[in-house]
Amino acid sequence: MKKISSIAGIVAVVLALAACSSKQETTYETAIVERGNISTSVTATGTIEPVTSVEVGTQVSGIVSHIYVDYNSVVTAGQIIAELDKTNLISELETSRANLTSAESNLQYQKANYDRYKQLYDKGLISANDYEQARLSYVQAQQQVTTAWQSVKRAETNLGYATITSPINGVVLSKAVEEGQTVAASFSTPTLFTIAQDLTDMRVIADIDEADIGDVRDGQRVTFTVDAFPDDVFEGNVTQVRQQPTTESNVVTYEVVISAPNTDLKLKPGLTANVTIFTLEKNNVLTVPAKALRFSPSEALMAEDETITDCEGRNKLWVKKGKEFKAIPVEIGVTNGNLTEIISGVDAGTEVLADIVFGEVEEESAQGNSNPFMPQPKNNNKDKKK
Repeated sequence: MKKISSIAGIVAVVLALAACSSKQETTYETAIVERGNISTSVTATGTIEPVTSVEVGTQVSGIVSHIYVDYNSVVTAGQIIAELDKTNLISELETSRANLTSAESNLQYQKANYDRYKQLYDKGLISANDYEQARLSYVQAQQQVTTAWQSVKRAETNLGYATITSPINGVVLSKAVEEGQTVAASFSTPTLFTIAQDLTDMRVIADIDEADIGDVRDGQRVTFTVDAFPDDVFEGNVTQVRQQPTTESNVVTYEVVISAPNTDLKLKPGLTANVTIFTLEKNNVLTVPAKALRFSPSEALMAEDETITDCEGRNKLWVKKGKEFKAIPVEIGVTNGNLTEIISGVDAGTEVLADIVFGEVEEESAQGNSNPFMPQPKNNNKDKKK
């Protein structure tokens, strides 16, 4: 027990001597008020896609008999890109036309019969019931002609649907069928091709977190990169902030549409874009580190001959002139957390205080190291005398 107490005492003496051999030195970190740029940004990922793309399908079922385009084919509006087998459709059209002819013949007969019965009825030679029956048959014949005519129009339209044409000028991005394949349009329209209108005008659909969406506005500048060209930085602008939220794993995001000019055709549909949206940008303004506005001198750390001259103002910067700490009221603008805009109060080039720096200065006695527990240098004089 006595041995432990003696060791603790030695340690205490060592620490005390070490404390006496040094003292705290207070210095101040300064910053220069200078012109610069202030910006804040939001980062996200998105997918590159054409501004306008059309999925081309078919409204009739049948066998694909001819395909005239392939991937990356350039097409124009109205150009035939595929055809379905038309045998059954032509048969349906001929049947509809035959039914129309039969209905028209029946109409002519019923009209003539109605005219005879009307003359006889006017002369009182037939009953009202016979007359009404003839009139009803004539009206029904007229309706049958109308129905048959509509069937012909429908058959002609279906036959036209068997010829697939491009609805827009563009480039074929995908082809989902081959010649000889059967497509069924009974319940939904099958997609045969996807055509992009203009690959030189692309867009990015980015998913922005709900915590950041409040700062995103139309027209803001955007830069983005893609893994295919890691050294290239592409630029665009926010064109639309969509209001429909998407929730996945309890994370709410909103889609933001970004323009992506693609004159050199480097950007391809489906690429993942790493997006930076600049929600705040002010260029060539007076700036100062934000921590300088939080600085305030402490009387406890000041020398006896140093003084403080404060001022009225919500925001202030401090300068040190000789032994005087002087506050300067300033008007501030925007901030990004690191830099703050100075609207008025100080000029460019002003050196202001930003932080307090603590350091230690070692003190040595006239005889060198005063710590008795430190190893002493060897005295070689004795060896030389020997």
